[in-house]
Amino acid sequence: MIRVLFALVAGILLGGVVHLVSVLALPRIASQDAYSRLSRMTALNTVTPLPLAEPANEPMPFMDPAFALAVCRYDLGSGPIKLTVPVSQAYTSVSFYTRSNVAYYAINDRSAGRRVIELTLMTEAQHDALPEEEDVTAADRLIIDSPTATGLIVLKALAPEPGLMTQAQTSLSAASCKVQTDAPVPQAKR
Repeated sequence: MIRVLFALVAGILLGGVVHLVSVLALPRIASQDAYSRLSRMTALNTVTPLPLAEPANEPMPFMDPAFALAVCRYDLGSGPIKLTVPVSQAYTSVSFYTRSNVAYYAINDRSAGRRVIELTLMTEAQHDALPEEEDVTAADRLIIDSPTATGLIVLKALAPEPGLMTQAQTSLSAASCKVQTDAPVPQAKR
């Protein structure tokens, strides 16, 4: 009886370990992750609007049809990225993901408190290389440190009614995601 119980407990533990390892390893070995899917339809360091979510034709799974979406696939190898996103009428959010789909930062229009979400995305090494300016505080400019050199920035604008989808798409089409060749300039206080 003890042997059967021991074999049963060992089998359950081994099954749990195999399950846990496979669940944790699957996102890293999947060939059709978000970055790979979007690399076929987006340009590097450019905001690309995604088509509206339709049941038969979604570029990404689980897209909400009430949101207009745009994506910036970034590479910080050539320098920091300057992101500018005009705020839509209803709600705008910006989410940052690493190459392996790990979310590391998000901001929305309410927390930005401005008509335009402006920020600089860079690696920690690029941030450390910035000159120290005594008269510029962290509140004057928003700098996001990316844990990886490549990743995705997902921009969302809410269309509270179907007739306002064009307006949400227009606000996202005015967004820009460009490599910044010079050092970040402090924003004027508003």
